Amino acid sequence: MTDTDLDGRRVLAIVTNYGVEQDELVVPLKHLRDRGAAVDVAAVTTDPVRTLVGDEDPGDTVRPDLTLADADPARYDLLLVPGGTLNADSLRLQDTAVGIIRSFTSAGRPVAAICHGPWVLVEADVVADKTLTSYASLRTDIRNAGGNWVDEAVVSDDTGGWLLITSRTPDDLEDFLHEIGKELAATGS
Repeated sequence: MTDTDLDGRRVLAIVTNYGVEQDELVVPLKHLRDRGAAVDVAAVTTDPVRTLVGDEDPGDTVRPDLTLADADPARYDLLLVPGGTLNADSLRLQDTAVGIIRSFTSAGRPVAAICHGPWVLVEADVVADKTLTSYASLRTDIRNAGGNWVDEAVVSDDTGGWLLITSRTPDDLEDFLHEIGKELAATGS
């Protein structure tokens, strides 16, 4: 299986209904689905997800497949946490989202987070001893949570028995999606 053949792989993307950075949700959805992965978007409610471009301009609307409360983490091979300042700041206050992250990490399943997405991982208390990247403004939060923040396009770290894939911004999406594809392809081998 290559990263262009992800048939049978299942991905869960978790978001709030407002403020997710458009390309950090829409581009991965299209990329993964075009390669055969089943991708479900779980939001706080089943209302449409209003994305933003650059945290301020209205972006595309995405219809969620289910709510965070209805998501069963055990059904998925990988968790995707898109950024967007407003999305990530609100998502980290959702106990259900934090629980989903803890479920993935305690089961040893991979998590991929981009831009402000790692804020939710900080809230879930799962970044200690991990090397990761994010939007630069999260650097201190990650370090205070025991993580090792680096300024790289994509970072993969399997410390602690689970893989964390992180990237800084939408500019890093190609590298981010390549690492996600490699991991999903490997889980099907």
